[in-house]
This record gives sequence, structure tokens and C-alpha cells, in this order.
Amino acid sequence: MKPAVVTPMDVKLMNLTGAVLVLVFVVLCAMTTVRTVARARAFDIQGITVTGDTRHNNSVTLRANVEQRIAGTFFTVDLARVRAAFESAPWVRQAVVHREFPNRLRVSLQEHQPVALWGGEGDPRLINSFGEVFEANLGEVEQDGLPTLSGPEGQGPEVLAMYRVMEPMFRAVDMPIEHLDLSARGSWSVHLEAGASMELGRGNAEEVLPRIERFLKTVNQVASRYGREPGAMESADLRHENGYAIRLRGVSTPQTDALKK
Repeated sequence: MKPAVVTPMDVKLMNLTGAVLVLVFVVLCAMTTVRTVARARAFDIQGITVTGDTRHNNSVTLRANVEQRIAGTFFTVDLARVRAAFESAPWVRQAVVHREFPNRLRVSLQEHQPVALWGGEGDPRLINSFGEVFEANLGEVEQDGLPTLSGPEGQGPEVLAMYRVMEPMFRAVDMPIEHLDLSARGSWSVHLEAGASMELGRGNAEEVLPRIERFLKTVNQVASRYGREPGAMESADLRHENGYAIRLRGVSTPQTDALKK
């Protein structure tokens, strides 16, 4: 039986070094091949397919504008940059971009769905169904029936949420809201389509809605005391702790009438 041959340590190190060098060489060759293939002209982006909601945007014009800003091939194109380019177009809320082998992109668009005007007169902004404020050409919008909402920047979702719970309450008594505003100090106010203005006070929905319910349940009774309908209301102040103050058209009193519990 022959004794086992012990490989010297220096030989082992040389073998290991050789194996590592071969591996590095193979990896570098693979990377070079991949880089070369990725940059091959056969994979240059040849076109973009646009699907989804394009009611306010011409898909041909969109593609033409974005294609000028695209750099790279199917493998190297920056999808985030392409998405941002589409989302910078008017009315586009969201763009989802996918690669289509070997040299195309597919983009699915979602447009803003306007539910209200945002801000004051001369402010070309709208608010969508998610409470996001966006700019648009108001000439492209059917403004009839759209309420106006306003508030501090970034408070669009809060204002829209309040409008959505408040509007059915007023409409049920034929007093539709024209404008809902949230002040910088957190106070709510509404302007009705009939022309009356109302101060609702501060607070969230759980705090404000009970004041509105109390008002709507009793305003007809209060107005009838003076031979008036609720539609004759000029203003109301719901900020009183135990009641509200109301001013009726054609009714003159030494001080504002207030309903107490």
C-alpha cells in the first residue's frame, strides 16, 4: 500500500489562484457578451403601444413626445423615466410601463376623473376621485354640476371625504352644496347653491356632522316662525355650543335669532 501523497501548500494555492482567475475570466466574458447584446441595435426601442384611458390625450401625440425622451434599448431603457414622461402629460394620473420583447414598450394609462373644482376663481385646478389635486384645461371639463372645494395644500383628500358625507345630507332637504371650504385654522364653511353661507366650525366628521343634523332637522321649524321657507336663509352659524344662529331674508331682528336646545 502506497503512502498518500500530500500536495504541497504552494501547489494548492497555485491551483486555487488558477481556478479563481478562470472564473473571473468567464464572468468578464459573460458580462461583455451581455453588454454587447443589450446594446445591439436590434433591441433599440422601435415603438410604444399606448392603452387605457386616453379621452383627454391623443395617443399618437403622447408617443411622439415621449419617444424623443427615451434612451437605451429593450434591456437598458429606464422604465421609471418613461413612466414619468407619460405622467407629466395633462390629465394622466398614472402610467404603467412594460417591456415587450424584443424592441417595444407597452404603456397603460389611467386619467384623472374630476369630481370637483379646486380653489378659487381663476385657479385652473381640479380634484380627482382620490382627492388628488391636478391642473387641467378647464375648457375640457363639463363644469356644470361640479362643486368647488378648497383648503390648505395637501388637504384635498380630507376635504373631499367631508364633502362626500355632507353632500347627501344637504341634498336630501333640497339645499345642495356649491362650495365647501376648509380654512387654514381647520374651520369648515359651505356656500349653498341657493346663495346662503354657513359656518360649521372646526373638527372632523364626527364632530361636525351632529351640528349639521341638528340644523337640518330644525331649520324648517325655525324659518316657519317668521313665515319663511328654509330657502330664504341668507346665512347660518353652527358654531354655537347648544344651538345655531340663522339669518333669514326679509326678517329684521335686533340680534341674530338662535335656536337653543
